[in-house]
Amino acid sequence: MNVHDILQNPDEHVRFAAYLDKLEHVAEATEIDLVSRVLTDADLTMAQSAVLRHLDRRAAALYPDPAYEGWAQAMTQATIDHPFLAQRLREWSLFRAIMLKLPWQPENLLASTNWLQLKTAVGTNTEAIEILAEAGRTKRIRNTARITLNHRSES
Repeated sequence: MNVHDILQNPDEHVRFAAYLDKLEHVAEATEIDLVSRVLTDADLTMAQSAVLRHLDRRAAALYPDPAYEGWAQAMTQATIDHPFLAQRLREWSLFRAIMLKLPWQPENLLASTNWLQLKTAVGTNTEAIEILAEAGRTKRIRNTARITLNHRSES
């Protein structure tokens, strides 16, 4: 089933499942085109949700690799008209910088979403975890960071 056929299906649940399947098996060479096509769906919330899952899966696999940068740039172009998706890509790039100990700014972490703060709070960068233990956005984030730090000190 091609994307054109998927777009014709009136059931958004069927389209969502089909998009997830297509995105999971997409070749690198056609990934940008597929993401762009999915984002033309009439049900933008559903389409963005499918693309978000794809971005999260691909970024989680790619972030340690130098290939991440080119991929993230290309995906940023494909999602430029979708602020939530563009923000998630920026946060994946910040997460990458934090985890790989590349240059990053604490104020960017503190201004980030709960999603990124929680992900970072259970990560491996002690400096970032200490910042979140002290000034994370929510009590849950601060507690998660403190628990991570306590487990480290016990090890």
